[in-house]
This record gives sequence, C-alpha cells and structure tokens, in this order.
Amino acid sequence: MDANATTLPRASTGVAGLDFVLGGGFARDRLHLLEGDPGSGKTTIALQFLMAGAAAGELGIYISLAETEQELRAGVRSHGWALEEKVRIFELVPPENVLDPEQQQSLLYSSDLELGETTKRMLKAISDLKPQRVVIDSLSETRLLAQSSLRYRRQILALKHYFAQHQSTVLMLDDLTTEDNDRAVHSIAHSVTHLDQLAPVYGGARRRLRIIKCRGQSFRSGFHDFIIERGGVKVFPRLVAAEHRTGSSGEVFPSAIPALDSLLGGGIVAGSSTLVLGPAGTGKSLLILQFVAAAVARGQRAAMFVFDEELTLLFARAKALGIDLEAMRDAGRVVVEQLDAAEFTPGEFSDRVRRRVEEENACIVAIDSLNGYQAAMPEEQFLTLHLHELLQYLNRRGAATFVTIAQHGMVTDMRQSIDITYLSDTVIMMRFFEAFGRVRRAISVIKKRAGTHEDTIREFTIDRDGLSVGEPLRDFQGVLRGIPTYVGQPAPLMETT
Repeated sequence: MDANATTLPRASTGVAGLDFVLGGGFARDRLHLLEGDPGSGKTTIALQFLMAGAAAGELGIYISLAETEQELRAGVRSHGWALEEKVRIFELVPPENVLDPEQQQSLLYSSDLELGETTKRMLKAISDLKPQRVVIDSLSETRLLAQSSLRYRRQILALKHYFAQHQSTVLMLDDLTTEDNDRAVHSIAHSVTHLDQLAPVYGGARRRLRIIKCRGQSFRSGFHDFIIERGGVKVFPRLVAAEHRTGSSGEVFPSAIPALDSLLGGGIVAGSSTLVLGPAGTGKSLLILQFVAAAVARGQRAAMFVFDEELTLLFARAKALGIDLEAMRDAGRVVVEQLDAAEFTPGEFSDRVRRRVEEENACIVAIDSLNGYQAAMPEEQFLTLHLHELLQYLNRRGAATFVTIAQHGMVTDMRQSIDITYLSDTVIMMRFFEAFGRVRRAISVIKKRAGTHEDTIREFTIDRDGLSVGEPLRDFQGVLRGIPTYVGQPAPLMETT
C-alpha cells in the first residue's frame, strides 16, 4: 500500500457502521461506486452521505437521472428528515416532450443527443454550485445512453477527471438493472461497495454489504449486515474477536446453591462459555436464572437474550420460583431482550450483545436458546462461525456466557440440530429419567476446561423455592439413558412435596 495514500482525508458516509467498515469513510475528492439491486438501500445511503456533509458545512448535490425531485423528497420525509439548505436536488429525468412523436427525429440516434445533453446539464450544475459532495443516480441510464462499453468507460473517465479538478467527492449509484453487466466502473472507481438484499423463505428481508475494493486505505472485508429503518441505514460491522483482548480476571461466579457449585467445582469462571443441553422442560432456563439472580445479589449486572419465550410468561414463571426477574430488570440490574428470530440478522444480534457488555458492563450473558439463534440464520452452515466469534469476544471481555440448546426427544437417545460442545468451555447436561413410577430430573457436568468438576450425576427438583440439587445418584445405573436400573438401598431419592 502506498504510504501517502493512507493519509487521504475521509468524508463521513453519514452511517456510523459504514464509516467503521471503511476505516473512516469515503476518501475525499475521489469517485466511489455504490451498487446493488433496486430496494437494497442505495438512495438512503446516498442521502445520508449528503446530509453528513451538510452538517459539516459542505454543499452537496443529488443528480437524479431516474427519480423525480418529488419522489426523492417523499423518501426523505419518510425517514423524518428535513433536507438542509446545503443539499440540492438536480433533476435530470427525460422531459415530457420525448413522449411526443412530432418532437422525435431519426437523422441521429436519440441516445447520442441525450447523452451529450445530459452530460452538459450535469457539468453546468457542478460548475455553478461547486459542491464538495456529489451523488449521481444512476449509472444504468448513462450506460444505456452510451450504447457501447468503450464509450461508457470514456464517459466515466471524463467525469472522474472533471470531478477531481473541482475537488468533489462523488458517489455514483448503480442499480444493476441493465442486461450488460459492464464492470468498467469497478476499475475506475476509488472504492466499490456492493449491497445485497436476500429474501428468506420466511421472515423479513435480510440486507448485507461488502467492500469489493478500496484503494489506498484498509477496510473491514467480508459481509456486514445492515437494516433500513426510520432514520436511515444502520450497519452492523462483522465482529472480529481477535481485535478484543481485554482479558479475564479469572473470578469464579457461584450459583448460591452449594450442591450445584460443588458439582461445578466451585462455579462458572469469568471469561468462559457454558453450554446447557437438555430436552424441553428439564430446567435449562431456570438454571441460567439462578446464576443471574446470584450475580445481581453480588451487585453485578447481567444480560439475557430470549428467543423462545414470551417475556411476561418468563417473568411470571421466574417469580413463582422465587426469582423476581422483572424487578431486577426495572432496577437496571438485568437487561432482558426478547428477540424475533424471523426479523433479526446475526450481525444485528452480535451488535446488541456487544452494546450490553460494553455499555451496561454485563458480566453474565445468557442466550436462550441456540435453537432460536439458529432460526435467525439465513445460511445455517455458517452458524458455528458466527457463534465462535461471539463466544470468543465475550470470553475476552471477561463475561461468563450461558447458551442453551433444546435437544430432540425426552428420554434415551438425545439429539440436537447443531453440535457446539467443542466451542464451549463447560457443558452441563440435563436429563429426565424414570424411577419408581415418577419422571425425575438429573444434572451432570460432562466438561469443564477452566478447573475441575464432579463426575457425578445428581438429581434436582423444581418447586416454588426454586432449584434444589440433591446428592449424587450412586445407587442408579443408566440415568443418562432415561431408564435407570436401581442397584442400591431403598429410598435413595430426594423427598418431594
């Protein structure tokens, strides 16, 4: 990389996440390409780019070859914006007389005349206003008028040199609607940003962007999720755990249940991840709530991200077991967010978790459950990579992370849709088992990297006092299979009311 190029001043895009991805924004006095299918968000980003310049005292002009000024202003109002004086809209849509057969001629190709006239009007507007920021929407019309790749390339090169002389930062939009996929602008432009809009089988549209090229400056490669909401585009830069090396204190977080802490070798270590496996109803969420309540009692903060359960039901269920989760939330000690898997992208979820850890200083982070998180993934084969980065980030921030997975089946052979046991530092297994005509619950720790743990299987019960963990089930064989064999003395199990 040219050492002088790295010092190029930047122009903010008006989108904080995109500025981060680009390492500060678009290079000033250069030509940049923003491409994507119709509806992917190009116009919204372009308007934010101009408004960011206006806020900094820079004059901007939006040259529209496709939309009318009325349509653009309607889009601005839909976001609750008010265009400042320093943002001008210059409409270059074809005049109405092109529809009049008497006004048309055949001696010359109409495209030759239209291209020349369009370019002339565009350059005159630039010369008169001398803007620092320019948006040209869109290149599809210019490509069609140019008719040939050679003429189109020369036209873009001429515009590039013209704008460079006038010290304008130019953003060209391309809606990729022409049949000829001419990539001439890719080689001419200083940077190329591509927008994608994906349509899953169920749920809202998923949008993402990536930087294809960016001369003379570093940028964050790969795909980055983004959304369009009232107020503009919001980009969620891809999480890279290697950039976060805060480190862990090694503190142990106990559950305040002596038998459970004994099973875990004292508790859960800060900066580690814990996977809780088990079929529905075994008490996975309650186990996490116990650690959350213990953290709050110590004066710490926690964050819970719930995919599968309605919050009102969760609050009522927790309160019936002696944990007033709603009061903890109202006191600001616990953040509880309910997430709709059909509407969330992995990037947006990672961003929410990061903000809770960094802004709220949450030392306990719970994701309940991974089944819901998996449903939020449009491409499930990459779920493990997303989760790996997220868990690594949380570990390096010193948080204790709990993730639950609901396994299929109730007894005997248990299966889950995804195996992340190798990513987790601690794995807790919860099971139903049958004994003496009753369905009972068992808990065991099958893995713990950060320290020792018991290799026993203990029974536990759930009642109005919460979670109770009993003595090791030494007189049973086959508890984890669900149908154990009793080999001990009578009455080995916990008394229940």
